[in-house]
Amino acid sequence: MTHVISLVSSKGGCGKTTTALNLGVAFAERGRLVVVVDLDPQGAVGLALDRPDGEWPGLAEHVIEGRPVAGLVVETRLPGFCLLPRGRLDPVDTCSYEAFLHSSGKVREVVRELSAGRDYVLLDTPSGVGAISRAALAASDWALLPLQAEPLALRSIGQALRVIEHVSREENRDLRLLGILPTMVQVRDEASFNVLRTAWSRLGGVLESVVPRAPVFLRASEAGLPVSFLAGRVTPEARRFEQIVIELETLITESAGGGEVDERPQRELL
Repeated sequence: MTHVISLVSSKGGCGKTTTALNLGVAFAERGRLVVVVDLDPQGAVGLALDRPDGEWPGLAEHVIEGRPVAGLVVETRLPGFCLLPRGRLDPVDTCSYEAFLHSSGKVREVVRELSAGRDYVLLDTPSGVGAISRAALAASDWALLPLQAEPLALRSIGQALRVIEHVSREENRDLRLLGILPTMVQVRDEASFNVLRTAWSRLGGVLESVVPRAPVFLRASEAGLPVSFLAGRVTPEARRFEQIVIELETLITESAGGGEVDERPQRELL
C-alpha cells in the first residue's frame, strides 16, 4: 500500500524541503520505495541539491507539454529513492502554474501514477497554505507539519491545521494529520525550548522526535546533499531522521489498526 504524505507549513523557513529530502533518504535506507515530488514553483528540491535552476525537466514539462511523468522521474544513486523535480518554469508563469495545479486535478493524477509500485510519495509544497498546498492535501493520505521552534511559527500553525481540517472535511475524507514535527530546535535557547514545550503540551499530534538546529545542515546545504551522505562519521542529525521515520511508520501502522506493531508479552527478568 502506498502512503502519500504532504509536507505543509503556514510559513517559510521551517526546513520543509530539508525534511522531505532527508525523510525520503531515511525511508529508502529502510528498504522502502519512495519518491519526493517538488510542488514548489521555486524548485526547492533542485536548489537544495545544488542543481542549477531549470537543469532538470520535471513536473512543469508534464503540465505544460504533456510529457509522460514516468520519463521525468530522476533515479538517484540510492536504490529505491527517486525525485520528480519541478522542471523548467519561468518565474513569471508561477501564478498560472499554481492556478492550473489547483484547479485541474493534475496533482491527484500525478500522485496516482507515481504511487504504482511505491511505498511512499512525499509531496514537498511551497510555504503557506495556498493553492498548491491545498491541491497536495486533496491528493494525500497524510499531512506532516514541520514546526520551526520559534514563536512566530507556533502562532501561525493554526492556519495550516485549519486548512487540513477543512480539506479533510470538504475535499478528501481520507486525509489525516500524521504529525507535527518540531524543527530547528535549540534546547539551550529558552525561547526555542519554550516553543517546543508549549507545542507538546497544547497541540495534538506533536511527534516525540525533533530536528535540532545544527551546523551539519549548513554543511549539507553547501554540499547539496542529504545529511547522511556527508563524508565522515554518521552524525546524530542523520540518525534523527532514522528515528523520525520509525515513529512515522509506527503511527501509520497503528492508525491502520494493527499490522506490524511490536507487541511483546510481559517477561520475568529474575
